[in-house]
Amino acid sequence: MDNAARVRQRVLALFLPIAAILYIGGEALSPKGTDQVVTTTATAFKVLPIAGQHPAQLYLASSFVLLGLGALAVSYAAIAMLVRDRGATLATVAALVGGLGAFCGAIVNVLVYPSLAAAATAHVPPGSAAKILVTGFNSGFGQAFTYVYFASEYLAPLLMAIALWRSRTVPRWLAVLFFVGLEVAQEMGSFGPIVILFMLPFAAAMVLLAIRLWRAATSPDSRSGALESAGVPA
Repeated sequence: MDNAARVRQRVLALFLPIAAILYIGGEALSPKGTDQVVTTTATAFKVLPIAGQHPAQLYLASSFVLLGLGALAVSYAAIAMLVRDRGATLATVAALVGGLGAFCGAIVNVLVYPSLAAAATAHVPPGSAAKILVTGFNSGFGQAFTYVYFASEYLAPLLMAIALWRSRTVPRWLAVLFFVGLEVAQEMGSFGPIVILFMLPFAAAMVLLAIRLWRAATSPDSRSGALESAGVPA
């Protein structure tokens, strides 16, 4: 592994804890009760008053969540680099599914957060604001991205955990922690700062995997390759 490859791998490793911080921060900042798919008028009338009281907080939370999903997409590709031999193909598939899911999740969260904040502060009758939200979520566009997002947020962590388990490049308990932690994190709603406690396993898994990636950039394999090229037995 040359110096440029080491730098790239270490940069990718940094995305894992960054993704955890942003993702957890977005959920913790979300006003209680707003992290919902608004597919009915009843739900819209429930969340609009909350959004109207905390529009700036919604915009801030959405920024964290959207950036977190972007970092999560990169993280899937980074984690796949840890998997070699057995499970390598599965890890690549998991990275593709995870990246696609994170992209679709970003689109869905635009409907959830910024659209909700805009509708709540648009100075239009509540019925009109509710209709706009429900129409957006129930459109073919909204449903397509929502379905892909919900399917991939379960499938991608499972595939990556299986790949990590089979490859044995990390302890098997870490593969399980990654799967369980990410599943719990993705199930968390806008319950306030208490979500930080429930999402700690996800943060721990991402930090531990990042450490593995960082160390892999200077693994014995790379050093032995350098010795062999110099004519010294590894």
